[in-house]
Amino acid sequence: MKLSRNPCSGAFTLVELLLVISVLIILAAIVLPELARTRDYGQKLTCNNNLRQVGLAFRVWALDNKDKYPMQVSVTNAGTMELIESGTVFRHFQVMSNELSTPRLLSCPQETDSTRTVANSFASTSSGAGSVPFTNDNQVSYFVGVDADSDRPSMFLSGDRNLAFNGIPAKPGLHAIRTNGAMAWVEPRHHNGGYICFADGSVQEVKTRGLRLILIGTGTATNRLAMP
Repeated sequence: MKLSRNPCSGAFTLVELLLVISVLIILAAIVLPELARTRDYGQKLTCNNNLRQVGLAFRVWALDNKDKYPMQVSVTNAGTMELIESGTVFRHFQVMSNELSTPRLLSCPQETDSTRTVANSFASTSSGAGSVPFTNDNQVSYFVGVDADSDRPSMFLSGDRNLAFNGIPAKPGLHAIRTNGAMAWVEPRHHNGGYICFADGSVQEVKTRGLRLILIGTGTATNRLAMP
């Protein structure tokens, strides 16, 4: 007896294959952007948390130093006052190593600059395999407001470094920004936005317009920011 052959043997027809490919493309178009948004949101939360930890570290350090931040305390008393004019940033964080616990908190997860490295130890030299000591500004993603005063809560204390002053992306060093100066965020971090940590330790996500309003609200004619 002959077995009958089924012409539909289970193989995909061209139409069915094209249909499957179309469905996969549609799914990718829906899922991939959502995954990217989820990743960006997670990175923003991490950056926000990093700066909250930075603000808390400054506050705790101040409690042990007559309510003064490191920038207001002499080097001879474990502060960084005499280092302000150098424009160096990492030293202001280094003196708070006990309060920060790890320099990883000083790295924004959205940092895309290939010159940046992530330190995992406040030691000045490598202490073993995998140890990356905290030794320079290329390991810092956040600026320091060197004139921040705990009695003036709206002043800049720290924040994302992707800033531009008068239309020019900020270079490393000390910058004096007048109240009527132009201050803006630049890409690529945080989609043309960023986070600011205020002198009271609070953190706020702001856009460029918000930066200008904050600058006016600091209550000082000039704000000096040390940029890494």
